[in-house]
Amino acid sequence: MALDINALKSKLNSFKRVGGGDRDTAIWKPKEGKTVIRIVPWKDNPENPFIELYFHYLGNKTHLSPLSYGNRDPIAEFADALKSDQTRDPKERYAEARPFMPKLRTYIPVIVRGEEDKGVRFYSFGKTVYQELLSYISDPDYGDITDPKTGRDIVVEYIPKEKSDTNFAKTSVKVKPSQTPLSTDAGQMKVWLSEQPDIKELYTEPTYNELKVTLEKYLDPDNSVITPAREAEAPKPVATTAAAPKENVKNAVDAFDELFND
Repeated sequence: MALDINALKSKLNSFKRVGGGDRDTAIWKPKEGKTVIRIVPWKDNPENPFIELYFHYLGNKTHLSPLSYGNRDPIAEFADALKSDQTRDPKERYAEARPFMPKLRTYIPVIVRGEEDKGVRFYSFGKTVYQELLSYISDPDYGDITDPKTGRDIVVEYIPKEKSDTNFAKTSVKVKPSQTPLSTDAGQMKVWLSEQPDIKELYTEPTYNELKVTLEKYLDPDNSVITPAREAEAPKPVATTAAAPKENVKNAVDAFDELFND
């Protein structure tokens, strides 16, 4: 029997990728034009490849919200406090709370056609693409597009905002009608199904107190003094009627949208 060089090369690449927490190699971002990808069943939950994570973008940095794993989030609690302030106009309350509300990003493990040597990566997208993919899966004419043997490839079309007619970047997906295998190489398919980046290593969950400190510094960068004793206090819901600075509100929303290109 001949040595399967391609399968061994793929295995070597997987060792270079997996477990390093390197987002540059583990996250795939679509480039301008059309790209063909294939959803790979997620090794941690083969029955559902869609991984929902929530994020905040404050202080020019992205923070994973603990809500992603069902834990308390002081920034989200601050947003809730702003929204529930009955002494203020509802529209004004929502506008001020918006940058502190966690934003959903959905991730799926994928193989990019033409870049199979890079192995499984995660593709992140917003609500619109999520809805489009779920619509295809819900359509009986398509069904399980993630099946390794009888699934379907997906065409992702990305238009940058400078070329978009809406002044916003646009991403659309179209599932191909033909059913095709994830790979015709059984060894390669086995590697892709088992050797995948760890999403929890790519996005570390911060503690409640870490996010509380981040929020305090963001709201009052000049006067926030965080002592070890204060940081170690038992977590309590953040409740305040103080309005967030308007320039911070706009900057946080714009920066988050720009960060994810949609």
